[in-house]
This record gives sequence, C-alpha cells and structure tokens, in this order.
Amino acid sequence: MAVSYDEIVRLNESGCFKADWDSLTGFACPAWFEKAKFGIFIHWGLYSVPAFNNEWYSRNMYVKGSPEYEHHIRTYGPQKKFGYKDFIPMFKAEKFDPEYWAEVFAQAGAKYVVPVAEHHDGFQMYESDLSEYNAAKMGPCRDVIGELKTSVEKRGLTFGTSSHRAEHHWFMGVGKEFDSDIREPLKKGDFYWPSEKIQPDFQDLEAKPYPPREFLEDWVERTCEIVDKYSPRVLYFDWWIEHTAYKPYLRQIAAYYYNRGLERGYPTAICYKHDAFAFGSAVVDIERGKLAEAKPYHWQTDTAIARNSWCYTDSLEYKSAEELICYLADVVAKNGNLLLNVGPKADGTFAPEDLSILLDMGEWLKVNGEAIYDSKPWKYAEEGPTVESEGQFSDGSATVYTSRDIRFTSGNGAVYAIVLKCPEDGRFHISSISKSTDPTKPAFHGLVRRVSVLGQDRDEEYSIDEKGLHFTHKGLKSKMPVVVKIETI
Repeated sequence: MAVSYDEIVRLNESGCFKADWDSLTGFACPAWFEKAKFGIFIHWGLYSVPAFNNEWYSRNMYVKGSPEYEHHIRTYGPQKKFGYKDFIPMFKAEKFDPEYWAEVFAQAGAKYVVPVAEHHDGFQMYESDLSEYNAAKMGPCRDVIGELKTSVEKRGLTFGTSSHRAEHHWFMGVGKEFDSDIREPLKKGDFYWPSEKIQPDFQDLEAKPYPPREFLEDWVERTCEIVDKYSPRVLYFDWWIEHTAYKPYLRQIAAYYYNRGLERGYPTAICYKHDAFAFGSAVVDIERGKLAEAKPYHWQTDTAIARNSWCYTDSLEYKSAEELICYLADVVAKNGNLLLNVGPKADGTFAPEDLSILLDMGEWLKVNGEAIYDSKPWKYAEEGPTVESEGQFSDGSATVYTSRDIRFTSGNGAVYAIVLKCPEDGRFHISSISKSTDPTKPAFHGLVRRVSVLGQDRDEEYSIDEKGLHFTHKGLKSKMPVVVKIETI
C-alpha cells in the first residue's frame, strides 16, 4: 500500500534526514556511483507506439499545426475519437524480454541501469496502487520496472529509476483548447488529470501558475511508492522540479528516500538538473552536455544515442559509437558519469542501430575499461587543440578531434592517456608527460617505468623530453580512441 503524503511528512520528522537543506546536505555521493562511470537510461512507454518525432508526442499531438497533430489525424483520426489514451491497448510489449535487455546492457559495459518509471504522459511503467493507468494493469499487463530490476541485478548491475511526472501538471492541457478527448471533469487518478491549460514559459518557470496542492502531494506519493517498491540505488529527476512550488515537496521526497536507504542498508543518490537542489544535497546532472574542465565534485551527464529523440522513432539521427566513446572519455576525465539513453521499440525489441552502437562500446570497454571504471581524475583532465562546448544541449553535432586531443584518468598506479583519434602515422605525442621545469607549463615529475597501448601485447619504446612523451607504434589502426597506459615507479 502506498504511503500517504501526511505519513511521509511524519516519518521524515523522526528520520535521520529531515526535509530541509541543512539536513539534506549531509548527503554523500555513493562510492559505487563514483566508480561506475557508465550507465544506461531507458525511455520506453506509450510514446513508443506512434514512434513519431520524439517522446513529447502526448503533448504535441494536441498542439494544432504541429507535425504530430497533423500526423495523428492522418494516421489515427481526429483527437476526439482517438486520443493519447487509446495507445494503451496498442502498447502490448509482446517481445519484451528483461533478461535479454539486461544482458545487452551488461555486454555494453554499463554498470547501472535507469529506466523511466513515469514520463510526462502519466503512464506508469510499474505496478502502482495510486492509479489504474500503469503497465501492470493495462497495455503490457506486466510490471516492467520490477521485472527489469530483477534481471539487471542478477547480472551485478545497479538499478535505479527516473521520474518525469512533475511536468504532467500542464503537459497535456493543450488538449482542452479544442474538441479532443481531454475534457473536464478530471479528477485525481484519471489518466489526463490535471492537464491544466497553461502554456509554460520554458525560460521563466515562475511566470506560470503553481500546480494544485493535490497534484504536488500525489507526485510525492507516487515517487515514494517507487522508492518503497523497487529500492532504487539512484533516483533521477527530469526538469521542472526546480519550480519554486515543487521545492518543499522535493525536500520531503529526498528525506524519505535517503532515510529509506539508511533503513534498508544501501547508499542512495539523487540526480537533478538546473538548481532544483541545494548544492551538495544531491548529484548535479547536465542534460545533453558536458563541462569544460574537471570539477572537485562528482557529476553526471545524460544524453541519448540519437540526437533528435529520447524514445525510438522511425527518423532517428544516430550518433556513432566512436563519438559516444569520446564523450564518455571526456566526461570521466572531468570527474563525471555518462548516463546513455536507448529507446526500445514498442514491442520491446531494439533497433539494429542501437544494438550495434551499444555492443561496439562494450567491445571497446572490454579492452580499455581499466582507464574508465573506478578511475580518478589526474592532475590534468585534457590536452589538445580542440575546444569543448560546455553546458546543456551542447551535443547537437559531433566534435572532430585530432590525435593531439587527449583525456587523462588515473588508477592502478598508472596514468591513462586516452587519445581521442588514433594517429594515422602511429606517432604518439603526450605533452603533459614531460621533463619541463617551467612552472607555467604542464610537467610530469614522476618516474615512468613502462608505456603500453591497451589491447596491444608489447611495451612501447618511448622517450621523454621537455616537449612531452613520444613513441611510434607502426601499423596501429583504430577508428576508436586509443588508450596509452603510463605506469610509474
């Protein structure tokens, strides 16, 4: 039975973590999270059925003049006769095999898995006592989150969940502006409830009406239900929770979740965007973006295999495995994790492109994983001529790297130089490993005892001077980044 909002507040008052920022900044990032480096995000739900444009189909199909609006009428008929709710019986997930999914993620080299438990559309992918509109009772008639958790943890991966419900307050309210299936009266528990008819200002969240208290308390109850049922080791929130109206309720969720982790004996982490949390009370997340330099705190970026959608569609613009491996290397060198999203098809299968990319990344990590997993930042994060874009939504195009673009990590008594583009002539130059005594220039003051390229069964004959470390490995060809392991005395 789901815990009521009043009971959640009462429990927090007696818990170790209280629902205030002073208490919540007692949070410590779990060691497992800092070591994991690479996780899989999953967007899979009703929006996977139309598979058109992106995962915002549930809103945009009601926005007159939008591509989704026109596509919907052409394909399914007018919205008053075929609304978003009518995709539920079409979402059969007949080929969903959680064992296969978990095996793919393990082969991809992921260390944690975070499926979306509820997206903006309000359809819960888990068994819930708070609404009939969930995957265990409708559509697939399976507890997707529960089944996936079992399969993922069986393979030693860490399981988390993601909640995107905060936006549901207004997400489909546009459907009330014309004769559609979204109409009053709507009451708590209804699929479309509350669907307030507002146009959000994405640049100024505070300019819009606050959600009703009943919705905010329901949001807390739903999130805490996920915590109680599935004990996620990481809880991810999408945007909109930074809205002032959500802050008191967000603190209740955080305290409840952190206290549950203490009671049940597992470390917890919340990932958030923008300024939704007080700094130090959870893990900073940057959507589709990176940082220009290493940070003293651990952070995460979430991005997708495709540039133009988080869910599967028939028009995805895929990134390459090479681009994503470079992305991973850059993030890890700067003290972060990469949460990479994949969107399965409605039937539960993966598109061939998704599988190929995931498995190619896994093959690279089998050889080079020691430079990624459980690594720590080195005193320099990077070198090279290419300037990285910083901030969210900065991954719109692939960065073109040179053989002088290198990312550094450390561990196992070694420094790892991840060369983002294999030099065509086999000549490697690493300027940060040098004999320079100029205090204004990078210098390496340790003693090198061995240099090797991971995956190559040989030691490299190298030299070190004031310009850096140099060696030539003729015949080395790779489309992927190459890792040079520099072992010290």
